[in-house]
Amino acid sequence: MAEEFNNESKGYERIEQFDAKRTAQIADAYRLVIEKLGEDAGREGLLKTPERAAKAMQFLMQGYEADPAGILRSAMFAEDYRQMVLVKDIEVYSMCEHHLLPFFGKAHIAYIPNGHIVGLSKIPRLVDAFARRLQVQERLTTEIRNCIDDTLKPLGVAVVIEAQHLCMQMRGVQKQNSVTTTSAFTGEFMEEKTRAEFISLIGSKLH
Repeated sequence: MAEEFNNESKGYERIEQFDAKRTAQIADAYRLVIEKLGEDAGREGLLKTPERAAKAMQFLMQGYEADPAGILRSAMFAEDYRQMVLVKDIEVYSMCEHHLLPFFGKAHIAYIPNGHIVGLSKIPRLVDAFARRLQVQERLTTEIRNCIDDTLKPLGVAVVIEAQHLCMQMRGVQKQNSVTTTSAFTGEFMEEKTRAEFISLIGSKLH
């Protein structure tokens, strides 16, 4: 049975649905972790933490329920346009699969249509579909590229992600200002001129 929550605040409505059995199982695991860390999971401040954490993790991992290619196919349109289409500064929030700590930043995605374009809102949705999983930045970058390439069959795809990793900033080497950049290209973006145009555009402030 799904449990539905409807929270309204200042005109904003948010509806979240969670499987009650799964939520209880994940909450039990969190309760055990809290206790093994030396805390009292029964004290007032932590009493509801396992359930909250279980719901938060399900929300952050909702990409497993998404169909990335289906997101693109839901808004594909025939169009004779063969110049670069760029959506930049897409917010990215994901979880490092090595330490279960967040990494976050921006994605810049471009493609050159070959008979079909896609609704612009579907590109950020595609990013979320892959990002809302246990990830590494390198795989996230190539998954986004491959999905666009396989689904739209464009003349080329370019993806660049810039992210900060809390597994580096909060633990390990503790380098708070480090940024990791990954890129993946296909087709015409393999050519230096086209790739240079893309890099120039994502670095410019046209808006």
